[in-house]
Amino acid sequence: MKGSFFDELRRFDCFDFSSFLENARRQDVERALLKDSLGELDFLTLLSRNALGYLEPLAQKAREYTLANFGKVILLYTPLYISNYCDNDCLYCGFKYSNVIQRRKLSVSEVEREAQEIAKSGIRHVLLLTGESKEMSPVSYIQECIQAVSRYFSSVGIEIYPLTEEEYVGLSAAGADGLTLYQETYDRDLYSSLHSRGPKSDYRFRLDAPQRAAVARMRQVNVGALLGLGEFQKDVFLAGLHGRWLQNNYPEIELGISFPRLQPHTGDFICAHPLTDQELVQSLIAMRLFLPRAGIAISTRENSALRKNLIGLGVTRMSAGSRTQVGGYALDATKEEGQFEIADTSSVDQVKKMIAQKGYQPVCKDWQA
Repeated sequence: MKGSFFDELRRFDCFDFSSFLENARRQDVERALLKDSLGELDFLTLLSRNALGYLEPLAQKAREYTLANFGKVILLYTPLYISNYCDNDCLYCGFKYSNVIQRRKLSVSEVEREAQEIAKSGIRHVLLLTGESKEMSPVSYIQECIQAVSRYFSSVGIEIYPLTEEEYVGLSAAGADGLTLYQETYDRDLYSSLHSRGPKSDYRFRLDAPQRAAVARMRQVNVGALLGLGEFQKDVFLAGLHGRWLQNNYPEIELGISFPRLQPHTGDFICAHPLTDQELVQSLIAMRLFLPRAGIAISTRENSALRKNLIGLGVTRMSAGSRTQVGGYALDATKEEGQFEIADTSSVDQVKKMIAQKGYQPVCKDWQA
């Protein structure tokens, strides 16, 4: 292990984010806009309120960077929920332990039926998701599911509870080639108040999980924060630093950054820091300029009109035809509670058409897969 991002994170324990953002001047934004490579404080400057007045020139530059590194291509993937049992009581999640919902875990044969249904759409990238219960969804079960769906997809990613390096090695050997794991919030005090119960309360073990996956030679590692839990500038900034740290220390990985925004779900949690569409755009553009080679994903948490407008601003990956229920594709479970409400209910074909209308090419299988 090459140290830990935690060591870098601690540099900002006493940093006054509010004061810096309030004092960021228009001249500072203009100076950052002229740079070919952003320093970390340039990145933070582009997340300030004064940077909102420069969204158009920033967007033009982000578009140039994206075209240079990725071309006019949007890769499509679909999430597949295989279990919603969870040992955590995250205040903001529909799957949390204390929510009274119907719990379900698919058999391996049911997972395969779901995979077959998704594959009919032409999608060749799938993301397997579980609630965070190692007892109900052990690593051995996830490994079997990966092996079962691998025959239908060229790429199988996982979005599950954090694992040890050895466990990631085992899932990689089974056919998983990508990890998505959100820190939720990088603010340690806020993290503790949101995750009081269950194994997820271990902030450091979760923070270091993407690094363990990189060491285990996962091809793609995707990080991010759940926007709306904390102040977005701080979480987007630290997620960007996390991505840069991974990219610098493990240049062989394909780094991805996601921008999941908190959506309605089962429970009574109230979003403390709701993000406007304009602030989401600002965050995405700033991230593109800070990390020109990072993939950027926007899921069906966002509505179709907004997703269409985000094409060309830095997005390289989109989910399509998504269901957040366990068994939501072939097993007629669409009336059950999902993890959160989906905003874009478009079919895969409709998403492809939308991308093509923007002059981009929707791709279901990338050249490396």
